[in-house]
Amino acid sequence: MTTATRSAPPPAAAAPRLRAWIRGLLAGPIAFIASWVLMAGAALYLPKGAAGIDNLVFPVVLFPLIWALLFLYSLTDPRLLRAGAVMAAILLTHGGLIAYHLGATA
Repeated sequence: MTTATRSAPPPAAAAPRLRAWIRGLLAGPIAFIASWVLMAGAALYLPKGAAGIDNLVFPVVLFPLIWALLFLYSLTDPRLLRAGAVMAAILLTHGGLIAYHLGATA
């Protein structure tokens, strides 16, 4: 006679579920925040153009494309750590650029 015991799943079975959650966070809210920060930071280094508004218009118009690219990249990259590093690099570089600009103008 055997007895069935309930126990937590082994750690190897929990790892794919955790990876799926992390990938979902990268593709969802983190990709949105990264594209938003990239859009705000791009206005600082893009040329102003003849009318002086190209640096503002291009990032706003390209925002959906940037968001879609970051979303798809974070879903399709087989290495989760690399996708996280790319998102962190975008957030840190453009966030630092925005902070530097705000600090220089204040």
